[in-house]
Amino acid sequence: MTETAAPALTLAGEYQIDPAHSRIGFTARHAMVTKVRGSFGEFRGSARVDDADPTASSTEIVIQAASFDSSQEQRDGHVRSEDFLNVEVYPEITFRSTQVEKAGDDVWRVTGDLTIRDVTAPVTVDFEFTGLAKDPFGNIRAGFEGSTTISRKDYGITFNAALETGGVLVSEKVGLEFDISAIKQA
Repeated sequence: MTETAAPALTLAGEYQIDPAHSRIGFTARHAMVTKVRGSFGEFRGSARVDDADPTASSTEIVIQAASFDSSQEQRDGHVRSEDFLNVEVYPEITFRSTQVEKAGDDVWRVTGDLTIRDVTAPVTVDFEFTGLAKDPFGNIRAGFEGSTTISRKDYGITFNAALETGGVLVSEKVGLEFDISAIKQA
């Protein structure tokens, strides 16, 4: 009996983000002492990966702003209100790449336009390529993890409250976290 090697998987191709196996999260300081963490439960996205010419790669992510979830209903309602995301007027948060480059063996530096509340500002995220695998259903999956920090004031989100001990209720800086499982399209 002879063994045959499994066919090599290639990263290059068109992908759709699998929201059931991906997470787009956030962190922000509360009362200057702790971090509040959460995620967006509804999003979609696609990517074109060209490992031979990374500059030909691109990605787009569309997040439903109302899917904001920090596991605390009162806070979630406030963040969805006009003080923060104003989801009734601005239902989507979008990210569209403008430049992709390799920043290391397994690191893809993606720069793009992040739009929140109809305000667009450039953001750069270093994504670590975490692997490529064929799942039990025959799908080829690529994994990427990345994070960046933005200033919510850059997007016109300025609500805050002063604390009597100094500082403010909500940090200006917000961390964004991406754990992506993307399925290669045929």
